[in-house]
Amino acid sequence: MTDPQNSLRYETSPYLLQHADNPVHWRAWSAAVLAEARETDRPILLSIGYSSCHWCHVMAHESFEDAETAAEMNALFVPVKVDREERPDIDRLCMDALHAMGEAGGWPLTMFLTPRGEPFWGGTYFPPTPRWGKPSFREVLRAVADAYRTRKDAVARTGAAVSAALRRHAESAPGEAIAPERLASAAAALLAGVDTEYGGLAGAPKFPNFPIFGFLWQESFRAGTPGGREVTLLLLARLTRGGIYDHLAGGCCRYSTDKFWLVPHFEKMLADNAQLLDLLARACAWSPDAELAARAAETANWLLAEMRVSPTPAFASALDADSPDGEGAYYVWTGGELAAVLGAEAEPFAAAYGVPAPGGDRAEAPVVLHRTAPPGDAAAEAGLAAARAKLLFYRNNRPRPARDDKLLADANGLAIAALARAGRVFAQPEWIAAAVAAFDFLWQELATADGRIRHSWCAGRAASFGLLDDQAAMAHAALALFAATGEPARLAQAEALATAAERVFAAADGSYYVTASDSADPMLEAVCRPRTAACGPAPSGAGLLAQVFAQLHHLTGETRWQVRARRLLAAFSGLAEALAGAPTLLAAADLLEEATTVVVAGDPGHPATEALLQTALAAPDPAVLVLRAGRTPLGVSHPAHGKRPPAGTPAAAFVCAQGACEPPLADPAALARRLRTRSARGG
Repeated sequence: MTDPQNSLRYETSPYLLQHADNPVHWRAWSAAVLAEARETDRPILLSIGYSSCHWCHVMAHESFEDAETAAEMNALFVPVKVDREERPDIDRLCMDALHAMGEAGGWPLTMFLTPRGEPFWGGTYFPPTPRWGKPSFREVLRAVADAYRTRKDAVARTGAAVSAALRRHAESAPGEAIAPERLASAAAALLAGVDTEYGGLAGAPKFPNFPIFGFLWQESFRAGTPGGREVTLLLLARLTRGGIYDHLAGGCCRYSTDKFWLVPHFEKMLADNAQLLDLLARACAWSPDAELAARAAETANWLLAEMRVSPTPAFASALDADSPDGEGAYYVWTGGELAAVLGAEAEPFAAAYGVPAPGGDRAEAPVVLHRTAPPGDAAAEAGLAAARAKLLFYRNNRPRPARDDKLLADANGLAIAALARAGRVFAQPEWIAAAVAAFDFLWQELATADGRIRHSWCAGRAASFGLLDDQAAMAHAALALFAATGEPARLAQAEALATAAERVFAAADGSYYVTASDSADPMLEAVCRPRTAACGPAPSGAGLLAQVFAQLHHLTGETRWQVRARRLLAAFSGLAEALAGAPTLLAAADLLEEATTVVVAGDPGHPATEALLQTALAAPDPAVLVLRAGRTPLGVSHPAHGKRPPAGTPAAAFVCAQGACEPPLADPAALARRLRTRSARGG
């Protein structure tokens, strides 16, 4: 039997270590947990969270640090802690189970399992005393334990029914190819849910939902209509002026508690900020915007300054929602503090960022900085920038939120790709160099002998498994580096990861499981291997892999990648109305059929060649891919095979789509105009 003490002290996860001193006899998830549950005939209490989650901290302080509550947990259950960022597969199953029970999701996630590993009841946060219509956590513990003891058959039936529902949920949904009218229909459904005043999707709390707006941005180019582009620009403008955005250091928090983007929970996640940077780069590629370009630079520099885990060049997963002095204490300001730090500059800064004026009745009310004044002239903005720098220097001396130093392959893949794209759009080679260094470190530390990427690395230890999202995101990153650098080795790395995904994650029908075929886990064995194309705050692994397949097809001309992409898309295309919940998959469908490949031919390093490359690499349409003639061998089936600049022209760009190439363009301005639309008709 497992040592009846808290065993989390042996883990590396910052979240699990946060609970290592709890009086709860926590175990990490393992097969031994189920063996103990069977031996002692106790249900499993599975508590899932992550290190930067505010409400996870609240429940920990209220319940898991309370000796009496811990004693009941230890006596009635086998208590297990899971870091959702380390085990997103277990988290996904339990979240789906919660939804199958008719409950809303969120963290902390509290799930009760039978000794077989089947979920039979759950919830999210439970208070220490009854409030908000919720029972107390100790009432929940006693009721669940009593149900298991006195109605064991009913509990077993519930667990079996929930598991059956999860297996149905994990089935693929085969259908016909995703035709253009289905892309338009999904986009219309998503646009109908947009908050046209404040941006993002309507309602509160408000999340950025970056995968949705990434698809809407891409769809605006396919459809030739501005709607998706306009709502994405509105989202970026409102979000980066709101309190959800860190106006001093850059980057955004995960969500706001209101519909105005004003008051967030203050966790800052790597995956969210990677997607923010990517969308900001696309927006500025479409139409240069000094305000959004500044937010992009701030966010990129924040990633490099605060999120790299020394001595590695890769990026931490998150900053905590809570500060040592209380949630948000690190970020908020009063008018009095502004006056103390800025002196005479305090008043114009307070007026621009929504802080009560120094000396007024509300001068000591803490406020989340948010931009309330429109951009001023150059002198005014320079003054505000200088004030922000002073405040950041002062803020850096406050007690800081903790950082979760896990390196997650999927989130790092998104960050690497975003830095590579933004580095191209804004001509920032140091961002590309940082992306290269992060990728190479992860490739060295997380790559396995059979070509896969493991999921996480922390305190010098790599996890022994990788998920579909890891393979897809790192292949996506390799392709972004291939575009930025032209190094053929990056294309080869993407192909290797895509091949590994096919070998160990693919199902017979062309869909892909979240977990590998050789993943041995008791809950996966008892319930099912999860499989989904739905996006959450980050792109789905299946959707991202479909995009990788589509890009590989267009870049290499090899039909095997086209076949894999079509099979994967068809495996989920029967989702009908639910297809709108898979925006990354929808974007992949468009990419496969309508991608534009720009082949730049000319002497490497020649100014004319470089000008055309920079123009192509900064195209605003996500469905534009770039090849350097001569750097990558093009098979005879590739439409650009054998293309060279016309005689007397040092460099030319060939715009190729749907198996044919247009006449060469030697003028970067003409190429830029061409790449603003999907056809040569518009400008």
